[in-house]
Amino acid sequence: MANVYVNAKKDVTASAAVLYTCSAGTTGIVKSILVSEYSGNADTITVTLTNGSTVFSLFKVKAVGANATVELLTAPLVVGATEILKVTAATANRLHVVASILEVT
Repeated sequence: MANVYVNAKKDVTASAAVLYTCSAGTTGIVKSILVSEYSGNADTITVTLTNGSTVFSLFKVKAVGANATVELLTAPLVVGATEILKVTAATANRLHVVASILEVT
């Protein structure tokens, strides 16, 4: 069993974009999801977890203040093999997201 720390980074757009896909045979333990607003304008972010064709809402239109950074998680989030974390902003080019993930194989 191998443990590897990785991070996933995204400049969030106004359409759903993949932040992280958990590989087959792997479990991803998301330790942190930081969202930073860098344009000086408050915005919102939506985070979903996709399992096959089913989409689960983790954060729906979560507010992020102007020039602020928000930690979304208060506890680790387990992402199963082939599940996908996606992020969407209300407005493109305002939010950066960085997720810190422990992958266990």
